[in-house]
Amino acid sequence: MIRILYRTAAGQLRTDLTLQELPTAFVDTKGLLWVDFEGEPPEVCQPILTETFGFHPLAVDDALVETHVPKVDDWTTYLYIALHAVHVEPGEKANLSTHELDIFLGEHFLVSHHDEPVLAISRVWDRCQRDERHTQSDADHLAYLVADELASGYMEVFEAMDGMLDIVEDEIFSDPRSTTVERIFVLKRAILDLRRILAPQREVLNRLARDDYAMIDPRDRVYFRDVYDHMVRLYDINESMRDQASGALDTYLSVINNRMNDIMKTLTVITAIFAPITFVTGFYGMNFFAPSGQLHAWTAAWPFMVILGIVALTPLLMWLWIRRRHWV
Repeated sequence: MIRILYRTAAGQLRTDLTLQELPTAFVDTKGLLWVDFEGEPPEVCQPILTETFGFHPLAVDDALVETHVPKVDDWTTYLYIALHAVHVEPGEKANLSTHELDIFLGEHFLVSHHDEPVLAISRVWDRCQRDERHTQSDADHLAYLVADELASGYMEVFEAMDGMLDIVEDEIFSDPRSTTVERIFVLKRAILDLRRILAPQREVLNRLARDDYAMIDPRDRVYFRDVYDHMVRLYDINESMRDQASGALDTYLSVINNRMNDIMKTLTVITAIFAPITFVTGFYGMNFFAPSGQLHAWTAAWPFMVILGIVALTPLLMWLWIRRRHWV
């Protein structure tokens, strides 16, 4: 899908431009042009980017073929910016997915390319159509709106993952299972993936806010500085969540060890209670040696009752002794 948003020099906003009208809109330096490529194959995008816009083949290759971490390249008359959008699937598992967003930013145009739908692009696109004031500024303001929406998307992902961490922590104390540790490791991997994206993306926003680029008005750098502050905060939140996930794993292992200790203690108590009984019954039932005399009394009723009383009282006495020693 190719979407075109064009504000003419007279201030008219058009979204019905065809690809044949695109060169005419591009040479209108007094207007504002935004072209968005979503899910289009390289053979469709490449002629437009190289012939109509005149982008360098290496920059076009970076956008259409290769996958990059967030970065910014200055090509004198335009900037090539690679950013990443993130999305987490709702549910018990933190299925984190990232989508690369390639942006070509000129003085009066913005070209965006992404293989998968990016929520930030759709939100800014709808906002520009609802409120034409967003298109009254230069193209760098559109780039700022996109970057700001990307930062908001990161915050939504962090809120979702924080909720997942809370659920895992409650599960650790209520009903820890083998799947609990699996979910903890999935969350840790997602947090590490976010860290690998946030660090370079933070530096990209820092460069856009502080470096002297011709495509960014000095008065608009404060907006990129605001997004950079958001990215710094998100990076700090990411570090905090990584510590929280590591703490959840340590807590899970501690809870499992405590439960194992309780099980072993219970089994030990049972063994201690029945050990004297086993000794008494085993000794009473020995028949290795023949008696030296007539011992018919041993088979009478009263020895049986004595042994039965010992067998009945010994577990009770052992239990009282264990309780007195505070072993249970």
